[in-house]
Amino acid sequence: MTDTLKIGHYELGSRLIVGSGKYKDFETTKIATLASGSELITVAVRRLNITDPAKENLRDTFKGTNVKFLPNSAGCVTAEEAITTFRLTREATGIDLIKLEVIGDTQKTLYPDVLETIKACEVLAKEGFIIMAYTSDDPIMAKRLENAGAHAIMPLAAPIGSGLGIQNRYNIVFIREAVKVPVIVDAGIGCASDAAAAMELGADGVLTNTAIAQAKDPIAMAEAMKHAVIAGRLSYLAGRIPKRPYATASSPVDGMIQF
Repeated sequence: MTDTLKIGHYELGSRLIVGSGKYKDFETTKIATLASGSELITVAVRRLNITDPAKENLRDTFKGTNVKFLPNSAGCVTAEEAITTFRLTREATGIDLIKLEVIGDTQKTLYPDVLETIKACEVLAKEGFIIMAYTSDDPIMAKRLENAGAHAIMPLAAPIGSGLGIQNRYNIVFIREAVKVPVIVDAGIGCASDAAAAMELGADGVLTNTAIAQAKDPIAMAEAMKHAVIAGRLSYLAGRIPKRPYATASSPVDGMIQF
């Protein structure tokens, strides 16, 4: 079955996106990413060495693979910071596919400042960026981001790195109904079953970092996430049975022998 994820003019064979932070080294990052089957890895621009060839470079680690880099604006707290960050990144790398995130609470929840995100999105969209916008699980704000030019909406499942899983399943469904662009569940995924659940709710993809990078066995968890996303997507497309309060017999009762 051909079932690709399309974001702007990009087309991906995998619906799993992974992060690059919190690994013990670049080699583990690479092995886990390849095990996940992901074709897109998000990297914080402020942690990505793009100017000093003498220092270890994550981009060199992934040479020869089919993995694309997805720069993000982690650490930015205003629209202006995010806009400047991506302008400089595109000038240095030529990359136009970006993950836009503007954080409002940098101390505790790491929740996004969606109003600043919308401001940045409007400017960056006009400049030709393909924008994946990180946001809260609010369907109203998701629609506003789409209207501002976002090519994908990335609602959090729970606070970044918390591993709490999807805290409001209904809001993911509401967002999927509210927008026409892809919905990628981002932040809070803790294990493979969380990823499968997100896909079964109708999400177009899942992004996870901490759940893989800080697992006891990152490589095994990466592979588990790969299969979970595939299984969740197939389950969603297949269509689950309706929930019923009482049992229904699996075998027909017509023609049973009477005693």
